[in-house]
Amino acid sequence: MNQKLKFPITIALFILMVFPLSYGTGRVFNIDSAFGLSTKTNPVGTNLIVEIAKTKNPAVVFVTSKTKIQPARGNGPLGQFSPPSPGRPFMPPSPPAPSPGNGTGTGFIIDGDGYILTNNHVVESADIITVTLQNEKEYKAHLVGADPKTDIALIKIIEETGEHASFSHLDLGDSEKVEVGEWVVAIGNPFGLSHTVTTGVVSAKGRNIGAGPYDEFIQTDASINPGNSGGPLLNMNGEVIGINTAIFSGSGGNVGIGFALPINMAKGILDELKQNGKVTRGWLGVMIQKITPELQESFKLKNPLGALVNDIAPNGPAERGGMKRGDVITRFDGVEITSMETLPKQVASIKPGKSVKVEVIREGKNKVLDIKIEPMKEEKPA
Repeated sequence: MNQKLKFPITIALFILMVFPLSYGTGRVFNIDSAFGLSTKTNPVGTNLIVEIAKTKNPAVVFVTSKTKIQPARGNGPLGQFSPPSPGRPFMPPSPPAPSPGNGTGTGFIIDGDGYILTNNHVVESADIITVTLQNEKEYKAHLVGADPKTDIALIKIIEETGEHASFSHLDLGDSEKVEVGEWVVAIGNPFGLSHTVTTGVVSAKGRNIGAGPYDEFIQTDASINPGNSGGPLLNMNGEVIGINTAIFSGSGGNVGIGFALPINMAKGILDELKQNGKVTRGWLGVMIQKITPELQESFKLKNPLGALVNDIAPNGPAERGGMKRGDVITRFDGVEITSMETLPKQVASIKPGKSVKVEVIREGKNKVLDIKIEPMKEEKPA
C-alpha cells in the first residue's frame, strides 16, 4: 500500500474505534434510542403488547353455542344435513361445528354487569349459550338482541343464584380515529385455542366485501382464524376499535387479510339491542345504482359522485316526498353522498318518523326535497 496513505487511514480507524457514532447536529448517539420503540405509536419490541394481553384477556370470553338437532328432511335415511355448497372467499372465521348443532367463537365483556358483544353468526339460532372466562369459569348466557344485517349480537352472562360478580370489561374506543398503519391486537379463540393473542396493523379502512348493505370493515393483517369471530380488535391504548368478523381465504385459514366491524357501528345500535332486542332502521324507498362514466356522460354530471335512483317504491317515503326516477342523490340529511354505498348507511341511521332534507340533481338542476323516513321492513329495499 502507498506509504502516504497508511498514516491517514490509521488515524481514521483509530477515531472510529475510540469515539462513538453520532448523528444530527453534533449529538452523540445514545444507546437508549435503540429502545425508542416503546411508545404507544410504535410498540414493536416492547412490553406494551404484553401489558395489553395481561390486562385485557380477562374480559375476553370463549363462546359455545348449541342448537337442538332437528332431523333434516329429504337428505337420506340417516337424516344427515346436506353438504355445504362451496364457500365464498370472504367468510366469517367461525370454525366447522365440532358436532351437529354446535358452534364456537369469541366475545368480549363490555361492562361490569356481564353484557357481551359478539357476532350474530356465532350465536344465531342457539338454544344454549355458554361463555368461558380466562380463569376457566363457565357461565350460561342468554341472547339480549341481535342484528343480522351487521352481524352483531349482544348476550349477557346469567349469574348463579346469590352471585353478584363485577366482571372485567373492555373500554370501547372510537373507530373513526383509526389510522391505516397503526398497530392493533386481536384476541380470540382460533380453532378452539383459548385466549390467543395476535398482532398486526390496520391495513385499510372502509372495506366493502359484499357481506351486506352496511359494509365498512377495518382490514387488518393481525392473524384471524376460525374461532376468532366476535373477538376484539384493540388499539395500543387497549380500547376496542373493531369486532373481528371475516377473513379472506380460499382454504379457511389465515392469509393475512382479516376484517373487523368498526366498533362505532356496534355502539350506534347497542342501546336499541338492549331495549328492543333488534334494530329498527330508516327506509327511503328507492333502488339505487352506481354512477358509471357512461351514466355520468349521459346525465351530463360534473362528477361521478352520488347515487342514481333507478326505481322508487310505490307510495313509499321517496315517492311521497317528490323524488323521481333518474334523480341523482348528492346529499342526505346534510351528509355528502360520495358513492352509492354511502346512502344505505345514512338512511339506516335515521330514526323512523324524522323528516330529512335530500338534495338531488334532476335534469341538470339542483333540487332539495323534504322526505319523512319510515321504518324499514325486511322485505323492503334499502
